[in-house]
This record gives sequence, C-alpha cells and structure tokens, in this order.
Amino acid sequence: MSDNNLTFRAVPGPGFVAGCTVSTWLHRGALAEPIAHVLIGHAPPRRPHEDALSVELGLLGMVDAMRLRPAAERVPYVGARLIMRGPYVALDYGHPKFVMRLPAPGQEWRAHVNTGGQVCLTIVLDSIPPGAGPDAIDAHLERVVAIGRAYMGATDLRHR
Repeated sequence: MSDNNLTFRAVPGPGFVAGCTVSTWLHRGALAEPIAHVLIGHAPPRRPHEDALSVELGLLGMVDAMRLRPAAERVPYVGARLIMRGPYVALDYGHPKFVMRLPAPGQEWRAHVNTGGQVCLTIVLDSIPPGAGPDAIDAHLERVVAIGRAYMGATDLRHR
C-alpha cells in the first residue's frame, strides 16, 4: 500500500547554501559538559527567483536530508556529519556533491569536536537578522522553538 501524501523535498545546492546564515558557539553550562552548537538559517529572500516559500523549502530539504526533528522533540543523533581539516570545518548537509563550510568556528569549538564532543545542529525556518548577537539569537531560538519552526539533531566528527 502506498502513501500518496509523501513529500520529498530537494536538497538545495551551493547557490542556496551561500545565502544561509551560520553561527557556531560553545556553550559551557555550570554542571554539564560543554555543548557545541551550529545554527543555520537563511537571509531574507534577495535573489530574483527566491521568495519566502522557496527559502523555507530549501531549508526543509536540508532538514529532511539530515533527518532532523522538531526542536520540541527529543534530539536524534543524525550521524557523523562534520568534516574537519585544520581550521576548516564543513557540514555534510545531505547533498550528494557539496558540503557547507562553517564560517570560522573558534579554537575551543574545534577542540571540543576534535576530542569527540557532540554538536547540536539547529535549522530555523524564520530568517535570522544579519549581525545578530548572542541575546538576539537566544530570543530568536526561543521564539522559533515555541512555534515549531526549528529542527535539531546531534552530530559529531566524521573519521575517515
């Protein structure tokens, strides 16, 4: 029996990924082990063929390809998706030919990941304001999680 309601969203290519906004940070809680974070969103539509729907579908294609789950649910492990070569870090976001380079994760972030630390990967569907600082990002995350527009997964370093 087939399900005619299945939807398959395409994994976007490098043109779409170039418009993504990416933030990385290392959260050190008082009692818990540090947690590395990657937050991915997209700038407001700016190219001639982009609109809010096409941007959302591109992000959802990444969500589907990486098997992320709604942030309000238990965070699943989505496999080893990080590739690190010296100071460069890339994310296998599910495209068969391309990866997403993460912009300059700090030394502590890279050391945490390099020693086996997991990373909380979050994709948000609502655009992140360019140049948003930590307080604005926290408020944005709180809002999109509450309204079901954030997806998460845990990942770590891929070893050859």
